[in-house]
Amino acid sequence: MADAVQSAHSETPELSDLGAPSVKASIPTLSGPPVPPQLRVSAYESGEWEEFIREWATALPSDYVQIKRIGGAGDQGVDVAAFKTDQGFEGAWDCFQGKHYSKELSPSLAYPEMLKVFLGVVRGSFTLPDQYAFLAPKGCGTTLDRLLSKPTELRAKFLADLDNDKGCATALKADDLDRVRALAQSTDFSMFQSVQLLDALEAHRTTPYYVARFGGPLPPRPAIPLPPEQVAPHEARYVEQLVEVYREQSTDGAQSHEELCADPSNADHFMQQRISFYSAEALRLHARDSVPEGTFEGLQDDVFSGVVDVADQPHETGLDRLREVLIAVTKVQLDGHSALLSVSRMNDRKGICHQLANIDRLTWVRAQS
Repeated sequence: MADAVQSAHSETPELSDLGAPSVKASIPTLSGPPVPPQLRVSAYESGEWEEFIREWATALPSDYVQIKRIGGAGDQGVDVAAFKTDQGFEGAWDCFQGKHYSKELSPSLAYPEMLKVFLGVVRGSFTLPDQYAFLAPKGCGTTLDRLLSKPTELRAKFLADLDNDKGCATALKADDLDRVRALAQSTDFSMFQSVQLLDALEAHRTTPYYVARFGGPLPPRPAIPLPPEQVAPHEARYVEQLVEVYREQSTDGAQSHEELCADPSNADHFMQQRISFYSAEALRLHARDSVPEGTFEGLQDDVFSGVVDVADQPHETGLDRLREVLIAVTKVQLDGHSALLSVSRMNDRKGICHQLANIDRLTWVRAQS
């Protein structure tokens, strides 16, 4: 079908200023919901269905700069708008219309929605969208599906309905009707499409919202890269904290970063800490693409809560503090993060401690160690 419903792209566009799709209080268990997603969405109310559509739209292979949920009273036939420029409704955009009915969509249900978007254009509310797609849990009926596949016939049928005494435009004023008719006559009706529920669910599966909405497990985790030979700028602070630990332990006057990290008594330890850090970074990136925003940060917060008391206890040296924290983190209960734990490794927990050290939430060498 059209480009808008092809496979997911790697970049997630900015979400509406109404707020990102809400993160559920707890990620569903790995056993998943008791019903398949197809049945689950059939129980949604219209607002939840629109939220699902907005989440789904982030998976579309397009260069959207913003996706907004507009649905509600006075939405003028626009439930979700996907903007391709910073000009919003004044530039190029796509319209996604969610119809959560207990039956299939028919032409008599679709025509009034199509009329709304034409009316919004002639009244200056927005420009004509590049694409207008219907999404409904029950899908489109045979008649509407056939018409959507024959744009010229769809336009003829819509124009005929406009002039029908019992059609979609019976309450329209004559001047508005004339302008709508003129616009419809000059419009390529291939802009009107439908999205099958299974296609929408398959695309939604590639978004960070799928697990929170329908359950896990998470997609397989990619291979974890080894640390580069040179320390990268984004790991500078936790490495500096390790250097302070080694400097505190030094007995031969070595002070430079290179000397301390290359010292045989430190080299293996230093490499293991970097491996752990990069493991946690890989989990963070996997979480970014697989679960809602803030999920990994919640895991970091719980790790911090689990080890901070150990870190704050008196320790003879910074190395003692570091070792005790890394032992403690392996025992922290993180049952509320079952989705991430399903793809995590022990090194991730230790690496999260170094992520926390990287932003000074944990400090190894203290004045009173």
